[in-house]
Amino acid sequence: MGKAKSFSISKEEVRVAYEQVKANKGAAGVDRQTLSAFERKLEDNLYKLWNRLSSGSYFPPPVKRVEIPKEGGTRLLGVPTVADRIAQTVVKNRLEPELEKHFHPDSYGYRPGKSAVEAVGVARKRCWRYDWVVDLDISTFFDSIDHELMLKALHGHTDSKWILLYVERWLKAPVQLPDGSLEERDRGTPQGGVISPLLANLFLHYAFDRWMRKNYPEVPFERYADDAICHCKTEAEAEEVKEAIEKRFAHCGLELNPRKTQIVYCKDDRRNKDYPRQKFDFLGFTFRPRKAKGRNGVFVGFNPAVSNKAKRKMNQQIRSWRLHLRNNWSLEELAKACNPVVRGWFNYYGSYYHSALEDVVRQLDLRLGKWAEWKYKKFRGHSGRAIKWVRGVRKREPKLFAHWQLYSKTAGL
Repeated sequence: MGKAKSFSISKEEVRVAYEQVKANKGAAGVDRQTLSAFERKLEDNLYKLWNRLSSGSYFPPPVKRVEIPKEGGTRLLGVPTVADRIAQTVVKNRLEPELEKHFHPDSYGYRPGKSAVEAVGVARKRCWRYDWVVDLDISTFFDSIDHELMLKALHGHTDSKWILLYVERWLKAPVQLPDGSLEERDRGTPQGGVISPLLANLFLHYAFDRWMRKNYPEVPFERYADDAICHCKTEAEAEEVKEAIEKRFAHCGLELNPRKTQIVYCKDDRRNKDYPRQKFDFLGFTFRPRKAKGRNGVFVGFNPAVSNKAKRKMNQQIRSWRLHLRNNWSLEELAKACNPVVRGWFNYYGSYYHSALEDVVRQLDLRLGKWAEWKYKKFRGHSGRAIKWVRGVRKREPKLFAHWQLYSKTAGL
């Protein structure tokens, strides 16, 4: 008989976790082992991982530090190895159903059955009912999580020794910097880890969600991971709530970004107060006064539409495709390559005030016109003719490109 394992983890749990990691793809970690390399000795690698997890001898390797460019700086991600992603998924699958029973209904980030579109929709309706918003921005949240408070919160939901053991090891695992050196961590959880979003939600469940429900039950909010907005009836209430949250976060080892945290007036036809801040961004949408059509004609409402920042990102990606250099491709091949990405953009950002996507539609069609110029000699140096040709294709085959299907206007072309 084999020696009994310290922890009850089934081989099936490890296999299920592997299938989930495979579906999500992802880059190699510090060991440079890709998913396909891991799969070359799949059974052996899964068995080794199960053996270590169930015996208590699994120690996570360092996480690989990756810098992702973003507006105004960089976002620091921590990329675990393939095996570590599988191990984290095993723990997440055990832990998530228990935590989900307790999480606040207005926490939307990284939760089954919840979405960013839903959070934006709820925020939209509440902005119609409440005059003021406190737009919160937490400075370097994932890097600031207090390990002791994190583990204390976790102890309140599980007495499973192996879950507690491995979560603590993941929290303390060092980060490998680009030059190969290791950086020890005494706080934070790497943004990019499989378990990190669940731990982040648990931390903010106590630091923010439950605290708000207890201290300000009359102030509704929407939170998506570390991005949150609160709705208040008066400016005085908004000032009080902002100050109280600032103190609460300081008590939990977190800090509000003073440059980005703001109080906003939800101005529309019914609200005529003069206030300097009348817009805010939330989950890629800008909320501000906008013209809308109703039963009684045109009015000004406080509504969300795709943000300029999101549009810039989309246009940057469109430019990065360099469609004009793919003149050996057919139009159908271009559509097949572009459509999955574009469909995702339009399904999300087109959820509210879809006409704001007109700039992106125009950019896509101009790029197709440029492709036609390089593809066909008759259009060389005649961009107007190329655009006219794109219009003709669009009229004949309106379902060829996703943005033609999802956006019916010609966007000024």
